[in-house]
Amino acid sequence: MMYPIMVKIDFASVIKAGKSGKPVLLTLFVNWCIKPFTMYGISLLFLGVLFRGFIGPDAVDLVKMPFGLDLALGATHGAGTVVLHEGVKMLQVPLWRSYFAGTILLGIAPCTAMVLVWGYLARGNDGLTLIMVAINSLTMLVLYGLLGGFLLGVGRLPVPWQALLLSIGIYVALPLAAGYYSRKRIIQAKGETWFKEKFLHVLPPITIIALLTTLVLLFSFKGETILGNPLTILWIAIPLFIQTMLIFWLGYWWAKLLKLPYQDAAPAAMIGASNHFEVAIATATMLFGLSSGAALATVVGVLIEVPVMLWLVKICLRTQHWFGDARA
Repeated sequence: MMYPIMVKIDFASVIKAGKSGKPVLLTLFVNWCIKPFTMYGISLLFLGVLFRGFIGPDAVDLVKMPFGLDLALGATHGAGTVVLHEGVKMLQVPLWRSYFAGTILLGIAPCTAMVLVWGYLARGNDGLTLIMVAINSLTMLVLYGLLGGFLLGVGRLPVPWQALLLSIGIYVALPLAAGYYSRKRIIQAKGETWFKEKFLHVLPPITIIALLTTLVLLFSFKGETILGNPLTILWIAIPLFIQTMLIFWLGYWWAKLLKLPYQDAAPAAMIGASNHFEVAIATATMLFGLSSGAALATVVGVLIEVPVMLWLVKICLRTQHWFGDARA
């Protein structure tokens, strides 16, 4: 699911970042200094306070035992307790905290795939979008694990660092390296035109099939929870929607204050508003299990992303004149 995304990234564009200082710095600041913490705060407010009664104050979730830990039955780890489920040790945690963990993983994963589509639809600067995608992908190698470990720990769902490092290695570093190497070799052998017009067109179905398979499995595992509380998806979706709108408008407003042209402002705002849900889903599945509430929360991110981002594209197109350089 990750390789088809990573192979599209042109890391050669990173060397052009110096010519695009303001928008690149803006997106890095919003993505890594603002977005993870607003996601934490908004999700804690809604899932842990406002919606806790609707989710079920006593509802619990069974998640995987933290990687590398062998705790005794009845031992506590963060907000969880070690229990035996079908002969396997699991960590029993409050259900809302499991959803909370999934939203955290979404909040620390800025989009490096679909933002290319959103930027194109909004008539943004495609070259700049490629630069920002490449830089954010490289930044994820360092900050995704650091922020994830810190925020999950603060949220009383601590994950051992070795588990986070393994997750980053498998779902970020390995596909990134494979994408870079294969892209370089294929272009050398076949040319850039063949790579873009032939090779890349084969990959989207693979990503879609992998994503749909994950969705089906997740909803089958959580079918009982969803049927028992049909509004579960809504309780998770509301904080995710608010977060998306907040980050977009912060980025868009700051772009205007920095006097960026519209073509740079649109993708700079969208890359933070959108999430790299593929990484979030894969990480949640590895850390907490495919049947966990954390994994379900990341999937809700997928369900709301497309309609919300298409709405933001329309907003961008209607507000080009705010930047004084609207295109015809």
